[in-house]
Amino acid sequence: MVKGMGQLKGRLKLVWVLFSSMFVLSAFTFGGGYVIVSLMRKKFSERLKLIDEKEIFDLVALGQTAPGAIAVNSAVLVGFKILGVPGALVCGLGITLPPLIIITAIFLFYSVIRDHPAARAIMTGMGAGVAAIILDAAFNYQKQIFENKDIVPILIIPAALALTFIFKVNVVILLLGGALIGWLNGLCKGRAR
Repeated sequence: MVKGMGQLKGRLKLVWVLFSSMFVLSAFTFGGGYVIVSLMRKKFSERLKLIDEKEIFDLVALGQTAPGAIAVNSAVLVGFKILGVPGALVCGLGITLPPLIIITAIFLFYSVIRDHPAARAIMTGMGAGVAAIILDAAFNYQKQIFENKDIVPILIIPAALALTFIFKVNVVILLLGGALIGWLNGLCKGRAR
């Protein structure tokens, strides 16, 4: 009985850690999903050591393929990996609750703050910070790809950029093509072992 209570308390503590971490990340992060994902990696992989960094990258890649916001998809997947269905639920709630509260507050006070110079200055300053965090995330993803010493992902990056910006190929086609190439590459690597 005592052992069971200790396990329950440990699980409840982990539920609270997941919820509060996602809530704080979502409440104080501006700039979209990639910013939150970068901070999720730092929080859950580097600080709390709850999940391996490579697993975070894999879950984010999976989260990008699903419809919806990348931050929400990735949070749910990270929560599921750490604590199963309860983890997915609390991480999903933790990541979506702050924007809901903030958007509701902005809606109520929009006409008052819309043209205020301080609000414009704050948004300009946040834009610079967001750019830096996105560059940090891109650097860490690139570092992970080069550490694996797999030529296929290295070739996909410039090919996807060229197809997007020069040939204007639809992003959905690029995602499906990249997923297919990654799957085939994984199959080939599995057979080589």
